[in-house]
Amino acid sequence: MTTMSVSGSCDPRFDAVIGLFEANLASGADVGASFAATIEGETVVDIWGGWADEARTRPWEADTLVNVYSTTKTMTALTALLLADRGELDFDAPVARYWPEFAANGKAAVKVGQLMAHSSGLSGWREPVTQEDLYDWDKATALLAAQAPFWEPGTAPGYHATTQGYLVGEVVRRITGRSLGTVFREEIAEPLGADFHIGMGPQHDARVADLIPPTAGVPADLGEPSPLLINVMTNPATNPLETRTRAWRAAEMPAVNGQGNARSIAQIHMLLANGGVANGKRLLSEAGCRKALEPQVEGVDLVLGMPARFGLGFGLAPMIPLPGPECIFWGGYGGSLIIIDMAARATYAFAMNRMGVTTIGDERGLGMAAAIWTSL
Repeated sequence: MTTMSVSGSCDPRFDAVIGLFEANLASGADVGASFAATIEGETVVDIWGGWADEARTRPWEADTLVNVYSTTKTMTALTALLLADRGELDFDAPVARYWPEFAANGKAAVKVGQLMAHSSGLSGWREPVTQEDLYDWDKATALLAAQAPFWEPGTAPGYHATTQGYLVGEVVRRITGRSLGTVFREEIAEPLGADFHIGMGPQHDARVADLIPPTAGVPADLGEPSPLLINVMTNPATNPLETRTRAWRAAEMPAVNGQGNARSIAQIHMLLANGGVANGKRLLSEAGCRKALEPQVEGVDLVLGMPARFGLGFGLAPMIPLPGPECIFWGGYGGSLIIIDMAARATYAFAMNRMGVTTIGDERGLGMAAAIWTSL
């Protein structure tokens, strides 16, 4: 097997990260990947290597992008946090204040914060939906507005794997008149010069790595499949090969189809780590950033079957090992990961193309992040 060296830069204090990264490529745990970390607004690690395709014909380059599944949710949450910080969005307000049709079927009291914290009871669609329906924003959101919750909103978390992006995204659209992907691009990604896309044009296709689907089976970090989990996984069926299509990339599915790399993920979330400032630009107040830490719901997740604790759009300790209590995180199906440590003013990001059998990140990204935070 051909091996490739690791490219990029790494603060000598954190050379252990390069060893872990190389070991993952050498073992085949990774085919192509990127890892980045920032501390106090400075990039201390930005590395990439391996291959962008399973046949190992395209090297993973500095500007390679990849679909990061649910790590996209953190970008959607950040967009909502930005609007809230400006006073345009109130997380304690009923969703129906912004989206009147949402009040149908007993949802008049559901709060925006419950959409952010996966506790609105809308973890999936009751009506049968196809992949093509997910590319139809108006249809996907209208179905959610019309349906009854699967459980009493606010009483328990139940991971809104795909629906969260439509739910939060439609609130953002009703407030701003623009799609979530557009607000994210114009208000966050472009001002920071960050290469992350929710709804991506064809000019970027040549840079996108192919996701390599995981071995079959229910993700290893989940419990016995519940009816709610089966609904999430089969309506419609999750197929990582769909991410290679132009239709997938062009659509806006703000919970699952973000395209980026570790550098752009770390760079964007530097905002939250550094009290609202990144690349010399202030986009949020410090208080607006810290809203993400406020616990909204905890308990055994009705979809994931594991203990969960959610703030506004992010997972909180102790869902995974984190360096301290002022940390927020989330990961994507297959292994992508972002950890934001507000106390250390640090971010740790991982994006890859070989998918593990996991829903919210795995030991590849977590191992490299821990190598840095344990040496700080």
